[in-house]
Amino acid sequence: MKKNILITGSTDGIGKLAAIKLAQLGHNIYLHGRDANKLADVIAEAKAAATQANQQININGFVADFASLTDVQHMADAVISKFTAAGLHLDVLINNAGVFKVARAQTDAGLDVRFMVNYFAPYLLTQALLPLMNASDVKESNDTLSGSIPARIINLSSAAQQAVSLAAMAGDTKLSDKDAYAQSKLALTMWSMVLADQVASDNINVIAINPGSLLNTRMVSEAYGQYWSPADKGANILVALAADDEFTHQTGQYFDNDIKDGEHGDERGEFGTPHNDALNQTAINTLIQHTQQILTPAL
Repeated sequence: MKKNILITGSTDGIGKLAAIKLAQLGHNIYLHGRDANKLADVIAEAKAAATQANQQININGFVADFASLTDVQHMADAVISKFTAAGLHLDVLINNAGVFKVARAQTDAGLDVRFMVNYFAPYLLTQALLPLMNASDVKESNDTLSGSIPARIINLSSAAQQAVSLAAMAGDTKLSDKDAYAQSKLALTMWSMVLADQVASDNINVIAINPGSLLNTRMVSEAYGQYWSPADKGANILVALAADDEFTHQTGQYFDNDIKDGEHGDERGEFGTPHNDALNQTAINTLIQHTQQILTPAL
């Protein structure tokens, strides 16, 4: 059945590939990018792919720079306005946008860009969009899913996960690119676990995923200068998690796309075990408390 799917960071890498594949399967796709021209190009490409696959779908896009808290808020408002006006239910949110190496490591708000884009932005966007995913809060159109089927939130984690420095998360301590990326991804994974509990009664499922190590994407190329697996490995698992029936009732779990045949393989992985802190309720509670303390004054 047709789903309404929002994918952040979908003008490049596995986000773009997943968007095109989902369009070819007949789902309504809502894209996001920080560059309006690139976004328009990908929308056109996805529409062409859907047409070639004989699919009649809706494809729209939203422009926002996730390094800006204001941009994240404005995008959330735009999504809510569009979906509410059309009476649509958001069936799947894929928090895919992420950065590793950046020209400027600190945002205007004084936060590390990796924490901002990889953790704070999806945290803020998701909390704002939850009413669109709660079936009881939305009057659904006839061509979308029934409210009895859980909505899905898919958070892009990484094999790189490192214990979070609360000082670094607050922008008080500088980190290397590698450390900032790994800590932001663990923060996202830890939040995913508590989010799953938060939204369980609203018929929303949450999965954190390592899409695969060193996939052939621009971000990986800029960070490491090499790749181990094709980008399709990551895109394909995002499509499956978003659309396949086998994941209808999975929530509060971590999918490791490296687990079957290692970091250099192409085979799809399975549910596995994240960093210990993602299973430590005390550590998670501390993270969420500090997250709220950091974000509240900035909003």
